[in-house]
Amino acid sequence: MAGVAGSSPAEAGGGGGSSSSSSTTAAPPPAEAEAVAADWMLEFACYCLCRHFGEGRAAPFRPWRAVAQALIDGLSKIPTHQKKTVYLCQLLIRIAEGKNLECHFENHERMSPLESALSFWTLLEREEIKLEKLHGDICRLIQIQIVAVHMENGYFKEAAEVLERLFTDSESDKPLRVKLASIIKRKDPYVPLLQTFSYDLLTSKIKSYIEPFMKRTETNFLIQAATKHVESKGLGATALQNKTVNENDKRNLETNQRSMEEQQSITDQSRGGIKKPTVRPHPGWKPRVSSVLQSLNSLQNVEKHGDALACGRRRQRWTYKEDMELKSGIREFGVGNWAKILVHGDFNNRTSVMLKDRWRTLCRIEQG
Repeated sequence: MAGVAGSSPAEAGGGGGSSSSSSTTAAPPPAEAEAVAADWMLEFACYCLCRHFGEGRAAPFRPWRAVAQALIDGLSKIPTHQKKTVYLCQLLIRIAEGKNLECHFENHERMSPLESALSFWTLLEREEIKLEKLHGDICRLIQIQIVAVHMENGYFKEAAEVLERLFTDSESDKPLRVKLASIIKRKDPYVPLLQTFSYDLLTSKIKSYIEPFMKRTETNFLIQAATKHVESKGLGATALQNKTVNENDKRNLETNQRSMEEQQSITDQSRGGIKKPTVRPHPGWKPRVSSVLQSLNSLQNVEKHGDALACGRRRQRWTYKEDMELKSGIREFGVGNWAKILVHGDFNNRTSVMLKDRWRTLCRIEQG
């Protein structure tokens, strides 16, 4: 993606006619100048899409989506050096709308945003041969989530139709195809497979994929020029200062809220009441994805070894009601928030470790 997007104005616009007798250089033809500027703008727009997608900011993502789409629509033919940029923009736009089945990017109304995203992911895969494993992982995550999104919206018949379109009769696709077909027949969108290979996991892997692109794009002329302008005006320091103030305000607010909750808890206890503790996940907590993705190709166990049951507690059989409570908690709070699920669920003398182990057991049962 180097092309003209990474070159300086003099390099990209040079060679536009011979010099006259005067000392000034003749201006390049307007069409050439527009093409160079369009290259810069498209790469800059893609950089902004990547940044806002990576930060999970939908509001600033939308206007840059419109800018990128307008620039792409204005291309009569995609230049070779801009193919990856165009495909990446289209991929991110569709992933961002992946759960909206009312949104259509193709003329075929039955094609969901994620199906369209899969086609652009395939085009990106052809442009990059060094990321075979990453491409395979993300491809399978998109396929699983295409089915999952339809099921979450109650479109089970459509999910079966999608499955037929997604997979061929090849032996390599058979395990995943058979498993998804079984899930569709059960009409349960909250089975462990779909919850483990989740939409959040898909976006997390996409974010990992776009990081190298953002680093390479930092040589873009518009990015460099804008950065120099910000630094010369001291705008960066102001933005950093405002960010620091906002973060301090947020921390103070959280501290005040904790103090109020603790005071309320003391008051309740003094009145003889019992109040369940409020459990919050650590701010820096992130779901582990590496161990999960190891099983994408084989669809075997999510993790090979589970932790031992908590010491000092007698092993008890899990009831059907507890399994339903666990699934309901995962549906509401997500995989990994075991303490929160434990507090809000109705379990028989369980610990958060027991909940995690039981979920792994259910995953193994589901995956056969």
